[in-house]
Amino acid sequence: MAIWQGKSMKTPTGGRAKMSRGKRKSELGRAAAETKIGGKKNRKIRTQGGNVKIRLATDEKINVVNPETNKMELVEIISVIENQANPNFVRRNIITKGALVETSSGKVRVTSRPGQDGVLNGVLIAE
Repeated sequence: MAIWQGKSMKTPTGGRAKMSRGKRKSELGRAAAETKIGGKKNRKIRTQGGNVKIRLATDEKINVVNPETNKMELVEIISVIENQANPNFVRRNIITKGALVETSSGKVRVTSRPGQDGVLNGVLIAE
């Protein structure tokens, strides 16, 4: 069954709402990207208007900015420590925006949206 992002069939109080029109192709959703740790792999997705969105399937490196020196470096990801989006993502090593990852240079907070942008960026956390 497809993921649908249209208006709910229920009213705010829980009653059944009458639909004024049918479902539209533009209201279709997709499964989450679920970016994991591994060799770099991208997925191209055609979006509305024929545009292309690049989803990051797997990656093992992250662009890290050190806020003290304002320098950026490419470091290797070891594991996911914390993910506020879903506690199960930590066990499965899934990276989303806001996730805390362990890298070779320390703990990093992910600032990009890998499922939307196709890139992993982060900020080094002072311990």
